Amino acid sequence: MEGLTSVDVCSGAGGLALGLESAGISPVLLLDNKRQACETLLTNRPEWNVVCDDLIDFLPEKFPEALDVDLLSAGLPRVKASAAVRRRDSDQELRLLTATICLVHSIQPRALLLENVPALAESPAYSGIREFVRAELAHLGYEFCWFVLNAADFGVPQERRLGVLVALKKQWFHAFAPPRPTVTEHVPVGRALRRSMAARGWPDADTWAAQALAVAPTLVGGSDNRGGADLGPSGTKRAWARMGVNAGTLANEVPGPDYQWQPTAGTARMLKITVDQAGLLQSFPPEWRITGRKTARYRQIGHATPPPVGKALGTAITTALRSSSLT
Repeated sequence: MEGLTSVDVCSGAGGLALGLESAGISPVLLLDNKRQACETLLTNRPEWNVVCDDLIDFLPEKFPEALDVDLLSAGLPRVKASAAVRRRDSDQELRLLTATICLVHSIQPRALLLENVPALAESPAYSGIREFVRAELAHLGYEFCWFVLNAADFGVPQERRLGVLVALKKQWFHAFAPPRPTVTEHVPVGRALRRSMAARGWPDADTWAAQALAVAPTLVGGSDNRGGADLGPSGTKRAWARMGVNAGTLANEVPGPDYQWQPTAGTARMLKITVDQAGLLQSFPPEWRITGRKTARYRQIGHATPPPVGKALGTAITTALRSSSLT
């Protein structure tokens, strides 16, 4: 088994696919229903086979290259707890999760990787969904495990807990183990953004960075039905304010040489991060271009799986699939 291949659905800005690529897993097809996300993928990887279509309408038999792959991966829209309990037939996020499991029937990959909210892996509110997944995967000959990772444990400067499902055909599952942290010390916001804060000559960049000693709160992409971009709910905004950051909006550029930062004077005198800096907090490489207008770009970033987490998961799956004991 040489180079491994994947089909990646709900690909978004490509965070999960990029991480898997770093682990040696090449996508033969990527699927997303948002035009802007598809544009982002093709801008960065014009050689990728990107299909702009809805997962629920996707017919893999029209794409023969998708029918013999090592991995089916999905960074799915976040399933809501209320949907798991009361709105099973109408909730779009839950339908996408169900569609992904059903796609396993058609594609028959050697492994499956789903990333979603941590509660999906551990909360009793989602037990019905987990039972559906268990029954379907057992019927198809897979063994699986649910677990929760924190992106900060993999060098991402952000507190971001991820619920993960990994399933493999039975002959490989024994060789799989969830990835272990790759860093012993979390990366604080100040260290992650100091260089970019100083890029236009802001003299207080080092002073700001020296007091921004926490990892970032979870970036929240928000809904397409909401207004402009911000960094999250009220609790998140308070955490940012403690680092001297106004999380109510995003800046168009980093501070210049004349910018006066006065966090004790209130939110209005705090600095704002840019969309590109949000990409750094999600650990996208600086050269990865997120296309679209400011709000659309931020939402793609906020919804993404951090690439270092994708790489760690891909490495663990690759290790299992390349195990020599294929009984």
